Amino acid sequence: MERTISTDDLSSHADSEHHGSAVRLENVTKRYGDDSLPAVDDVSLTIDPGELVILLGPSGSGKTTLLKMINRLYEPTSGQIWIDNTEVHDLKPPQLRRHIGYVIQQSGLFPHMRVADNIAVVPKLLGWDKKRIARRVDELLALVDLPPQTYRRRYPSQLSGGEQQRVGLARALAAEPTTMLMDEPFGALDAITRAHLQDELLRIHRQLEQTVLFVTHDIEEAVRLAQKIVVMRDGRVVQYDTPVRIVTQPANEFVAELVGADDVLRRMSLLPVDLAIEPLAHFAANGVPEISRDSYLRDALSQLVESGADHLVVVDNNDHPVGALSLESIQRAAAPPEHPATPAAVAD
Repeated sequence: MERTISTDDLSSHADSEHHGSAVRLENVTKRYGDDSLPAVDDVSLTIDPGELVILLGPSGSGKTTLLKMINRLYEPTSGQIWIDNTEVHDLKPPQLRRHIGYVIQQSGLFPHMRVADNIAVVPKLLGWDKKRIARRVDELLALVDLPPQTYRRRYPSQLSGGEQQRVGLARALAAEPTTMLMDEPFGALDAITRAHLQDELLRIHRQLEQTVLFVTHDIEEAVRLAQKIVVMRDGRVVQYDTPVRIVTQPANEFVAELVGADDVLRRMSLLPVDLAIEPLAHFAANGVPEISRDSYLRDALSQLVESGADHLVVVDNNDHPVGALSLESIQRAAAPPEHPATPAAVAD
């Protein structure tokens, strides 16, 4: 159920179950000065509570500008932005930002403050008592897999890049916001650290169920994280849909090129094995190599080639068989899509 955000408490749940907020943009446009072309052009979007939505597009597509208008770091030229039943301009910017988590590429930690004090910034502004703040700091450090007794008193300069981003994420979560904005938070990290933090974000999102808007230009990151993807170009939304539909049914040639829809190996690295599962009853199960249903078609193909098997058994997170994959089923699922000649309608 949607709720109205008060100036005292923007849907913060200090002592209750976490829920995400609905975010709605209506005809939002942003122009800089006398620029003839808007940076964001008449964008309307509805993001359901608890969704993890990726804003994807090349540099200059408007994705970061759109994100920053939600917490009023940038002001729209026209249009409205709602969080639940409250239009964001009904609140003063500092009040709004204290209740929306915000994570950027460089962690933005205060170098002169210890880790615990960095995390505690917003709770202190909100007037939390010392015991509650200390308890929250330890909870969050544990949540992002940084043992409190080890990291609480360290300074940012004593942390690796990945550790700094974990602390930045903890700080954004400190006041239990129902909405999180993330602007390419893992873009400056090495591939291994980036993958680990992506896994952590997914784990935390499953646990807290907050609404997350995440900017990236990396299609692999988008597909791995998103429940839905907003593809942007020249300030406009050209497709808004699930990752699978964007990869398999791109709205136009631009989207197809962005996701590499015609590159079979690239497509296979983005498509989950779920798309190719066949009933297990048609295949032998004993002594057959297994693959997690969280894997991608490219992983399955590699495993088939390496094992010499003619099929794989797909298992769930509890190692229960849920189906099988064959080379034929993988080929069918990985077949390239047909691209529409004109842009398809944007899905809501």
